[in-house]
Amino acid sequence: MDNGVNLQAPQAPGGAPSPFQQPTRVTAAPVKNRRKAVSLDKKKARGGWFFVLPFILGFFIIYLPIIFDSFMYSVCSMTPDKNSGTGFILEFVGLKNYQEALFVDPSFLTTLTTGIADLILDIPAIVIFSLFIAVILNQKVLGRAAFRAIFFIPVICATGIISSIDATNSAFLDYMADQSSGIQTGATESFSVNADALTALFRNMKIGTEITGYVIGAVNGISDIINRSGVQMLIFLAGLQSISPAIYESCSIDGATTWETFWKITLPMISPMILVNAVYTVIDSFTSESNRVMNYISNTYSSGGADGRVVSAAMAWVYFAIIIVLVIVVSAILKAYTFYQRRD
Repeated sequence: MDNGVNLQAPQAPGGAPSPFQQPTRVTAAPVKNRRKAVSLDKKKARGGWFFVLPFILGFFIIYLPIIFDSFMYSVCSMTPDKNSGTGFILEFVGLKNYQEALFVDPSFLTTLTTGIADLILDIPAIVIFSLFIAVILNQKVLGRAAFRAIFFIPVICATGIISSIDATNSAFLDYMADQSSGIQTGATESFSVNADALTALFRNMKIGTEITGYVIGAVNGISDIINRSGVQMLIFLAGLQSISPAIYESCSIDGATTWETFWKITLPMISPMILVNAVYTVIDSFTSESNRVMNYISNTYSSGGADGRVVSAAMAWVYFAIIIVLVIVVSAILKAYTFYQRRD
C-alpha cells in the first residue's frame, strides 16, 4: 500500500505468480465533500431577512415601547404629579377606561359603528375599481406607461405636504361642491349623479334599494376611490403581467372568448393579489387621515386632558382589536377562493 495504490501480483493455481497475468492496480475512492450546498431558495430567504432587518430593529427599538406605553395608559388612570409639577402618576384601574369609552361616551360607539360600516363597503369598491383599471392598463395600447403614472399620481398627492394643503383647503372644496350642478343625494360631494335615473335603472333590473344606495354612494365618492386605488392597481398590474402569455394563446386556440378567459384564467390567477389588496385596503383605511374613528380618538386625546388621554388609548385599542378581527375574517373568506399555481 503506497499513496492509496495496492500492487499485488496474480497467483498461479499452485500459489506461484503467473507469468501471463499483469499486476492489478487498485485506486482508493476519492473522499466526498460533505459540505451541503445551500439551495437558491434558502439564499433568497436570507436575502429577504436582510431587507426586513431595518423594520424589525425599528419595531423592537421604537414601536414596541410605544405600544406597551399605550396599553399601560388604557388600563391606568393618569393624575398630575404635584411633587415634580411636570410628570404624571399612573394608577391601575383595570377595564374602567374601556367601559367609559364604550358605555359612557355617547358618540364613540356611533362613530365606531359608522366607520366600520364604511370600511366594509369601501373594500369591494376599491378592489373592484383597481382591478378594472389594471385590466385596462395591461392592454397593449399607445402610452400605457403614461396612463399608469396618471392613475398613480393621486397616491403621491395624498401624502405629505400636499395632503396638508388639501386638508386646509377642504372648506373651499366643499364650497365648490355646493356650486356644482347635478342632483345631490344627501351629503355634499365633489361629484354627484342623477339618483332618480340610477334608481329607475336598478328598479327595472329588479335590484334592491340597498344595492342602489351603495352604487350611488360609490359613484359620488369616486374621487376618494381613485385616490385610494393607486397601490392596489400596481399590485394587480404586477399579477397580470406574471401570467404566462402561453396560457392565453391556448385559450384562444381552443376558441375561448375574452369574457370566458377573464373568468376562467385571469381572475383565478390573480386571486392571491385580490387577497393582498383587500388586506392592504383595510390597513390603509385604518391609518388614513380621513378615518373618522381615528379623528375622533385624536380629538378626545387633545381635548380631554389627562382623562381624555387614557380614554383615547382605550378607544384606540378597541378599534385596533376590531380591525385585527376584520382582517382575519376577510383573509379567511378570500383564502377559501384563492388559487395558487403549482410550479413543480
